[in-house]
Parts: sequence; structure tokens; C-alpha cells
Amino acid sequence: MNGNVEVVVVGGGYGGVTAANRLARRDGVSVTLVNPRPDFVERIRLHQLVAGSDDAVVGFDEVLGGNVRLVVDTVTRIDAAERRVSPAGGGPLPYDYLVYAVGSGACDPGVPGAAEFAHALSDLEGAQRLRSALAATPASEPVTVVGAGPTGLETAAELAELGRKVTLVCGDVLGPSLHARGRRPVARRLAELGVTVLEGPRARVTEVTRDGVRLEDGRELPSAVTIWTAGFRVPDLAARSGLRTDAEGRLVTDATLTSVDDVRIVAAGDAAVMTDRPFRMSCQAAVQLGPAAADTILRRIAGKTPAPVRMFFAGQCLSLGRDEGVTQFSYPNDKVNALSIGGRPGAGVKEIACRFTLNKLVSGARKASSRASRGTGADRPESPEPELRTTPSGSRRPA
Repeated sequence: MNGNVEVVVVGGGYGGVTAANRLARRDGVSVTLVNPRPDFVERIRLHQLVAGSDDAVVGFDEVLGGNVRLVVDTVTRIDAAERRVSPAGGGPLPYDYLVYAVGSGACDPGVPGAAEFAHALSDLEGAQRLRSALAATPASEPVTVVGAGPTGLETAAELAELGRKVTLVCGDVLGPSLHARGRRPVARRLAELGVTVLEGPRARVTEVTRDGVRLEDGRELPSAVTIWTAGFRVPDLAARSGLRTDAEGRLVTDATLTSVDDVRIVAAGDAAVMTDRPFRMSCQAAVQLGPAAADTILRRIAGKTPAPVRMFFAGQCLSLGRDEGVTQFSYPNDKVNALSIGGRPGAGVKEIACRFTLNKLVSGARKASSRASRGTGADRPESPEPELRTTPSGSRRPA
């Protein structure tokens, strides 16, 4: 392909940012990233935002290359035939290639009262609303966390460590993604923190009310604040745009992350699925899929055949409060094994993983910005310089 190549990245999460930075390092490629927020959200720290130990927000000027144009807006439609996207608040943006990285959010649980009375913890706004609700609720009042996946486990432990009276409703089994041996230190830690754990096939929420939840077995639990962490959904942008999706709404791609409908659309992150090799929605997957999506585009620009994506997983890291955690190891195919690390070392591994991920984004931004210093790329929207402060975790980030 001759001349400048325009790439639009839709979504500024882990997958979108890593893809944008990789693309922006190549001469002759101009990158525009469209994201509904002006800052990057460390989604893996949202439970800390709720508890007040981290703000979970980093300025895009830290994690995005200086030659990436940032558009703060929401894409409402992709016009594949015309190769352009339509932001809600501005004119259409044309592209030669599109990176579809819109991520995932809270699902509709389909349980009466859940949408009205339960708080979700899948995005920044939901976490901020939950934090405000907890701040307005006396610490002695009961809190119910629904869902015993990583988000539910971390949230329950974080709040219990603050002295909250927490009940964790598993719906079936504690930590379903963990190995049976890995569940044991999790259960011990939750017991030490005073979390009431409800397991079993009938420990499922059938209704959420303003001041409680009802379970399938007939029990009614008082709950001043109910937090729903069970399940995720993806935005319906691909489906609304006429692109092929699976039953969950994820964009269907081949093994090179290319849409099965259009070779100009490449996906990264939670909102897509490879038909022959589905992967778990996770930050760990997104930081691999972002660069892989970029490489697929760069190979096509160079007239080469893209290579199939190779995914490698190391395990799952859980923080169970600020002092302890569990790291569950896995085989490279993401199947968990019997090895795990608990206690303070487990918490240390989780914190290292969080900082490593952020540092990886910062490093990618610096590499992309090295091209910007030669005078290429577009300017960012004007905004005041962020005031930096030190968070409880010791990192420096915008206030």
C-alpha cells in the first residue's frame, strides 16, 4: 500500500492502547484512538478504587504514544463499506484499517431487581457510584457480593478488610476458574476476614430488592449494598454495524484476529472471538491480542500474509485485601494446574503483575513517541496538564 495509512482504534483499554502504540511506531501509519473517557482505566484495580486504596486511572499522556491522535467520543456505528466510523459527537472518521477493541462491561443478569438495585463493577463509572454508595452506608450494614469469580473474590476481600460485613453469594462454587487446590487458600483467607460464603447449586440470587436479596433455596439476606460481579457482556457495536458476531455479541474473527466479514477490520480484546480458539476475557489476553492485531495490520500493509495468533497464559492473580492474595498458575493453554502461591507472596505477585502491565503500556508509549519526536503524527486535544499525586500503592498518576 502506497502513501499514508490511516488506522482507527475503537476503544482505549489494554488491547486498544497496546495496538495503537505498536502501530504508531511504523512510519507511514497514522493512528487515531477513539475512547469515551479522557483517561486510561486500570480495570484490574477497580476493586481498589471502591475500597479507596487506588484511583485506577492513568492519564493517556502516560500510556499512549505522543503521535497517536486521541478522540474522546463514543463510536455509534462502523460503516465497513465506506471504511469510516461515526462518533456520537463529531463527524465521521475514515480509515484504511480498523482495530475493534471496545472491551466488555457488566451483563444484564436477567434477575428481577438486579438492574435497579445492584451495583456493577465492570467500568470506572460503576466503581465510582459503588464507592459513593458505600461511603453513604454505615460500616455495620451488610454488604452482599454476587459472583465468586476474580472480581467478586477481590471485591469481597477488599471490603471485608475494611471492616465491612460481607456475604459472598457464589451461585455454585467458590472460585470456579481456580483449581480445587487453589480454592483452599482463598476460602481460608475469606474466613479470616469474616466473609460469609454461600455455595451450592441453590445458592443463586433470584431477586434483588432495595434492602436485600432472595436466593433460590428461599433464604432472604439483608443487604444495604448489593454488588453484582457475575458475568460480562460486550457492546453491540459490531452487531449494529452488520458485522458477524457470536451468540454473546463478540465480533467473529479468524486466527489472525481479522473479521470474517472484512479484512480491513481486526479485533483485540474481550469484544472478539476466534472461531477455532476462543480465549478467556482478561487483561492477560488483551495485552497479547493488542500487539497481535497491530502486527496483522502491519503485515497486510507490507503485502505479507498475517500469521495466526499464538496465546500464552501464565495463570490468574488475585488480591485478597492489601496483605494477602493467591496466584493460581496455569498451563500455556490457560488450563489451571495444581500450583499456586498464597499469603503475602501471592499478594506480591498480584501487585507485580499490575505494575508490570502498566509499565508495559508506558514503555509502548515511549517507543511510539520516539517517532513523534521526528515530527510525525497528529496533535492531541488541548487539555490542562494533570496534577500528579502519589496513591497509596506508591505509583505516580494524574489526580
